[in-house]
Amino acid sequence: MSGLSGSGKSIALDVLEDAGFYCVDNLPAMLLAEVVRFLEGAGHDRVAVSVDARSAALAALPEHLAALRDRGVECRVLFLEATAPVLLRRFSETRRRHPLAGAGRTLAEAIESERALLAGVAALAHRMDTSGLQPRTLRNWIKDLLAVGPEALTLTFESFAFRDGIPLDADWVVDARMLPNPHYAPELRELTGRDAAVARYLEAEPTVARFFEDVRAFLARWLPEIARETRAYVTVAVGCTGGRHRSVYLVERLAAAFRSDWPVLVRHRALEAAP
Repeated sequence: MSGLSGSGKSIALDVLEDAGFYCVDNLPAMLLAEVVRFLEGAGHDRVAVSVDARSAALAALPEHLAALRDRGVECRVLFLEATAPVLLRRFSETRRRHPLAGAGRTLAEAIESERALLAGVAALAHRMDTSGLQPRTLRNWIKDLLAVGPEALTLTFESFAFRDGIPLDADWVVDARMLPNPHYAPELRELTGRDAAVARYLEAEPTVARFFEDVRAFLARWLPEIARETRAYVTVAVGCTGGRHRSVYLVERLAAAFRSDWPVLVRHRALEAAP
């Protein structure tokens, strides 16, 4: 596991420890294979290792992961991140010092320097954008991820509000803002796309049915090709204006359509965001 400082790595490690993993925090990347070998010998078969920007030989992490996989060790990589404004706010609220601060860097510069330093690690991993999430929601998302086996591509459908920005962890972004909006029906405004009344409203619109079928067919055509490229995770982010009605409805329908063929996770960012 890796990620940006302030993105929730400590929370994730706590969840992993509660799930029975032997956890090692802030391990130098060059010691990864040695530590895994030692813990294997000690009888530990579930190990979680956190590697951050302070790690020595960070650039060699892909090589170390490949060596472990060549030995038959099952490796999954999780990368936590958040937007710069969210990280700035979190450091300001907690009064913590950023590990790369100092040496003439402002906090904002330290955050962007760390993001650049870890870009190569992020490219190897399942990325999880924790911006706006309550700690409870992040814990639940980590638990959901642990429940999915590593043997096939994991497909995540995620709804979001464009007004909050596109999620950092999105691989494909679908814009549903051109569809009829239940927000303008007073009796539906306080409901969400998971409510039957909103579903009935959207299903009565032919454009919604055509849009859903186009997206479903596109994914059905290309997901097998992506899986053949040995991708472990794909996140499809569906956005609308407020992230409560159209995007939520489409995510729920897409998840139901693909659940029989792929391991599927569902996330609704606007519904689960911190107040």
